[in-house]
Amino acid sequence: MTLRAEAPAATTRLRRFTPAERWVHRATAALMGVCVLTAAVLYIPQLAVLVGRRELVVRIHECAGLVLPVPVLLGLASRAFRADLGFLNRFGPHDRLWLKAALARDKRHSSRPAGKFNAGQKIYASWIAGATLVMLGTGLLMWFTHLAPLEWRTSATFVHDWLALTIGVVLAGHIGMALGDPEARRGLRTGTVSREWAAREHRLWRP
Repeated sequence: MTLRAEAPAATTRLRRFTPAERWVHRATAALMGVCVLTAAVLYIPQLAVLVGRRELVVRIHECAGLVLPVPVLLGLASRAFRADLGFLNRFGPHDRLWLKAALARDKRHSSRPAGKFNAGQKIYASWIAGATLVMLGTGLLMWFTHLAPLEWRTSATFVHDWLALTIGVVLAGHIGMALGDPEARRGLRTGTVSREWAAREHRLWRP
């Protein structure tokens, strides 16, 4: 009797992310969080005084930055993760409609067609991937001082610092959007979402 009662409820959920995909997201988020927090300690005097041990904070920041791409690279072993990268990399006519509605602040779901990922998520994924690579490259120039002349290292420091500030702002926006969508967070936490949410927010998605 218990199994029969639970069966209909199970059909109301759709599989959105596999365990491998959720692991990649959590590991990347944790490493990014370490990078942002340690950067804040290094650049905000009040935090630097409060935490102290600057050399240790620098080492943690460097190690987290170097390891940051690793979860994504390991995730490439997952077919589902590779498929999602393909979805994120394709920008179609419906994505332009979604962006147009978003810029016009049109909150009607019918005006924002989306597949598994909406246009905002695609743009964010592309931007954060590119920013991470730039941060890694400029960080290496700053760390290994023998790799480039002083002028290059000075430019790398400028780009690294200002891009870090931009990443902090964008991440805050990303977290704010996630906080406003409990079902999306549940999808990343459990791997499943409700059919109603999928039909409303991602009506072009065909699981």
